Amino acid sequence: MRILIIGSLSDELGKAAKIVLARGARVDHAETNEYAIKKICSSGDYKFVICSVKENISDLIKALKQERIAVPVIACGPEDPAIAAEAIADGAEDYIPLPPDPDIIAAFLQDASKEKTIFYTADPVMVKLLRQVDKIAASGASVLVTGESGTGKEIIARYVHLKSKRAAGPFIALNCAALPETLVESELFGHERGAFSGATARRVGRFEAANHGTLLLDEISEMDVRLQAKLLRAIQEREIDRLGGGSPVSVDVRIIATSNRDLLAEIKAQKFREDLYFRLNVVSIKIPPLRERVMDIPYLANHFCHYYSKVNSLSPKTITEEALEKLKHYRWPGNVRELENTVHRAVVVSSGDVIDIDCFDLPDMQPEKISQEHSLSSWVGYRMDEVEQALIIETLSHTDGNRTQAASILGISIRALRNKLREYAGQGVAVPPPYQSLTEI
Repeated sequence: MRILIIGSLSDELGKAAKIVLARGARVDHAETNEYAIKKICSSGDYKFVICSVKENISDLIKALKQERIAVPVIACGPEDPAIAAEAIADGAEDYIPLPPDPDIIAAFLQDASKEKTIFYTADPVMVKLLRQVDKIAASGASVLVTGESGTGKEIIARYVHLKSKRAAGPFIALNCAALPETLVESELFGHERGAFSGATARRVGRFEAANHGTLLLDEISEMDVRLQAKLLRAIQEREIDRLGGGSPVSVDVRIIATSNRDLLAEIKAQKFREDLYFRLNVVSIKIPPLRERVMDIPYLANHFCHYYSKVNSLSPKTITEEALEKLKHYRWPGNVRELENTVHRAVVVSSGDVIDIDCFDLPDMQPEKISQEHSLSSWVGYRMDEVEQALIIETLSHTDGNRTQAASILGISIRALRNKLREYAGQGVAVPPPYQSLTEI
């Protein structure tokens, strides 16, 4: 994972850089925004940028937009709520207070990397599936991974890459749902200097950054149909055209695509190209939802219980058999991620070394319906935008800041959710910080 740090390293920012390095990330440095833009254009694979508030955050965000570069910017500066709010209003996705706290930086790195490759399972269905994945990984063919949100599609993609002959090459991911349509093409294929207004340098896209490795196209169904045609050509011809480029560039990339939608239905609705579907679906992996692999529920619950007891510096806790039975009978619409959050909360709120059934506040249908009717009546008199804002913030709190799960529950794209959160932050609304996850499932 590569991180770019902007600003002078002679003060507290230098300590933050050392913490990032100690956590295993590759760190590049730029003294100024101008130099940073050149570095980002030549790299194409920075996970995020840490920028000192002594630099002009607003100018940096504008320059990135002009270059059609989608990389998160994390502002960094003194522990002052007013400065933090101003930085976020200028476009920063979050704020790291100085002096740097190693745990906070580790949380950002973990949230950004999502580089988990271990698929924890005890269910025979999943064990059998993983054996098939081992064979698929060695083949070199394009792979389509499907399954509900939270089932572990990206982990499987990384697993395939590490088991393949391309393991020594780069693994580059692009979430097609998280970017505005205007940025996806430049992110994928890059651009030449002067390709459009604001393009001041040649930009390497994700395809080139993934050369001799694997490119993960997450949530491929969210890609615009026009771009699907260009993607199809790139896969077929093994060459891409940078925006504004005069000649094609050869690339050697294995494609893994994921989707939580029914792509055949999307084809029928003319939202997804049939020829691209068959090109991507050389080999398919369908991950069953958690409710269909019941043996994983107590296994994962105990795993998360042990992990979060350790993370929170608590004595080892155990979940009672009665509580595990309750977990097994819940449907888990958010799949493994929801189970992880639920166990994390139970570890924190339980007072002793035993986590019993009362520590798991899982909704059941009837009380939820009554509660829903009551809560709806309490909103009469409010404007639609106020209700929408409250619902989004509450859902994000429910998912412990997990943007992907919150977007799934709300039925909107991650891009739409992030735009809303940026808008709220600019209005001074307290937005729950990003999720800190053990797994990217």
